[in-house]
Amino acid sequence: MMANNDEAELVFLPLGGAGEIGMNLNCYGYGPERARKWIVIDCGVLFGREAVTPGIDLIMPDIRFLEEVQKDLLGLVLTHGHEDHIGAVTHLWPRLRCPVYATPFTARLLERKLEEAGLESRVKVKIVPLGGAVTLGPFAMEFISITHSIPEPNAVAIRTPLGTILHTGDWKIDPDPQLGEVTDDAALRRLGEEGVLAMVCDSTNALVNGESGSEGEVRRSLIRLIGGIKGRIAVTAFASNVARLQSVGEAARAANRELVLVGRSMHNMVNCARDTGYLKNFPRVLTEEEGADLPADHVLYLCTGSQGEPRAALSRIASGNHPYVTLSDGDTVIFSSRIIPGNELGIFELQNQLAERGVHVLTERDHFVHVSGHPARDELAQMYSWVKPKIAVPVHGELRHLTEHARLARELQIPQAIVATNGQMVRLAPNGAEIIDETPSGRLFLDGRILVHEDDGYSRLRRSLGFAGFIGVTLVLDSRGRLATDPAVHIEGIPETVHGPVRDAVVRAASGKRGRDDDLAETVRIAARRAANDAWGKKPIVRVQTVEV
Repeated sequence: MMANNDEAELVFLPLGGAGEIGMNLNCYGYGPERARKWIVIDCGVLFGREAVTPGIDLIMPDIRFLEEVQKDLLGLVLTHGHEDHIGAVTHLWPRLRCPVYATPFTARLLERKLEEAGLESRVKVKIVPLGGAVTLGPFAMEFISITHSIPEPNAVAIRTPLGTILHTGDWKIDPDPQLGEVTDDAALRRLGEEGVLAMVCDSTNALVNGESGSEGEVRRSLIRLIGGIKGRIAVTAFASNVARLQSVGEAARAANRELVLVGRSMHNMVNCARDTGYLKNFPRVLTEEEGADLPADHVLYLCTGSQGEPRAALSRIASGNHPYVTLSDGDTVIFSSRIIPGNELGIFELQNQLAERGVHVLTERDHFVHVSGHPARDELAQMYSWVKPKIAVPVHGELRHLTEHARLARELQIPQAIVATNGQMVRLAPNGAEIIDETPSGRLFLDGRILVHEDDGYSRLRRSLGFAGFIGVTLVLDSRGRLATDPAVHIEGIPETVHGPVRDAVVRAASGKRGRDDDLAETVRIAARRAANDAWGKKPIVRVQTVEV
C-alpha cells in the first residue's frame, strides 16, 4: 500500500444500490482530491417495469463520473453473481476498461455473459480463490466467505493507509447453507480485533425482526411437502439459488419423481455450478419432451418465472403456450421464492392463470418453502458485534431500509452511522464520516440494444402515449400560408367519440390563423389537445407538421 500523506483522503461513493434495492455499484477512492485512485465493487442492474419504464428491459447506473476518472480506475471487484451485482458489466465495461476480479463461480457466470456479448477476448476476468487476496494500488483486499442465496458470496475487507473498510456485499448468517462455505466468522472476528474504520453493509431486511432462516430447514420442509403431493408438481425459484435447486432435486429423488428443468436460466445456472464443482450429487435431468411422457405422479418440473416474468417458462405454461409442459386440474405449483417489491401484479396474475386451470398454488404464506438471503435484525446485530466498526454505512436498500439500519447501528452503540444515497460522496476518516460532495448520478436504460439516459425522456413519452394516446396533424399550406386542402388528422388510442370534436377543432384553428408556419402549428396543437380534454378529460400527445406546396 502507498504511504499515507496529509492530503490523502479515503472516500466512498455509491452510484447505485443506495436508496434502492438493486443496481449495485460502489466506488472507493484513496488519495488527494485531484489524484485519487479508484476501485469499483459490483456493477449490477435493475429490471424495467412495463408500467413505469415501458420498453425498457434493464436499468443500470449512470457512470459518467467513473468515465472522467477512468485513467485512475484500478479494477472492478465482484462480490457474487446475482444480476443486481454483475448484470451491467457487459454493458458498462467498454466505458470502464479495467480488470475484473471474481471468485470462480461468479467468474464463470460472467464469462458466459461476455461470450454472448462478444467481449470475451477484451475483458480480463481474474479469478480469485475463496478466501484469496488482491492488492490494487493503495487497496489491499481480502475476500471473506459469507452465506447468501447463491454460491460464493464474499465480503471484502479493504485495507488502506487510512483504515480498513468491510464491504459486506449481500449476506446472511446461515449455519446450514447446504452448498458452499459457511460464514467465516473467525475472519470477521479477527478483522474486528484489528480495527475496522467503516462497515458498508446490506440493509435489505433491516425492518425484519429475528433471523432470516436456513436453507437446511427449507430443504427438509420441501422434502416433506413434495412427498405428500399427488399429480404433476412444478417448483419455481430463483435459478441463482443453487442450494435451492439442489434441495428441489433431493425432494424429487425422495418422492420418486424425475426432475425436468424448464427455462434457459435454469440450465445455464446448473451448467455453471457443475463447471465450478458444485451440484456433484444432483439428480439426472430429463428433457422437457421426456417429461411430457411421464405419469403425473412421477415428474417434477423446476421452472423459471417466480416473479411473473411474461417470457419466462412458468408464464408460458400458465398461458398454455409451452410446447411440452402442461399443468391442469389436480397439479401443483410451489413458489419457492419471495415477491420482489414491484412484481406483485405480475405474480398475482400468473397465479390466477394457474388457478383458472385448476392448479393448486402454494407460496411461502402456505408452507415453509423459502428463506431470505439477507440479514434480519438479529443477524445485523451479530455482524456488528464481530466487526465493531467505528462507522456504519448502510447500503443495498430503499431509504426507509437505510435509515432504519442506521438507527439500529446507533442502538448497538456504533459511534457513527451515516446515510448516503446514490451520488453522495462520503469521506471516511478516523475522526468520523461526512458527506463532502454530490457527483452526477442517475440511470441508464437499455432500450432495445441502445443505452440511453433516463433524462432523454423516452419512457415518459411512452407512458404519456399509453395513458392518453396520440394525435398527428398534417397541414398543407399554399404560398400565402393558407390551407391548400383539409387538415389530415391521425388519431391513435383515443375513443371514437373524441375524434369528431378534435377534427372540428383542428379545422377551425387552421382556417382562422395566418402567420408563420410554427405559429400556426402551435395554435392547432393547443386546439386539438384542448378539444380532446374537453370531450374526454385527458390530454393526449399532439404533433403537428406543416407542408408547403
